[in-house]
Amino acid sequence: MFRRSKSISYFLSFVPGKRRLGTYRFLPVFFCIGGVMEWIMINVRIGRETFYDVYRRKQSEREYQQKITEGLIAHNEPAAK
Repeated sequence: MFRRSKSISYFLSFVPGKRRLGTYRFLPVFFCIGGVMEWIMINVRIGRETFYDVYRRKQSEREYQQKITEGLIAHNEPAAK
């Protein structure tokens, strides 16, 4: 189906732990990448907001809309001038 690239196999052979861990030897690398992504999502501001600021705002908007549709909150429109 797919041919193995010799250059990719060559570079992958430099990762230690092949006999002991096998394929799982790459797990710490992906764990660290995930940690870095999470840190960026929490701490790096793009404009004035982080990823979690946007997430919390959208979640509260969804909850507010849900309460309006359930009739728990009366939605008052401003009067036309």
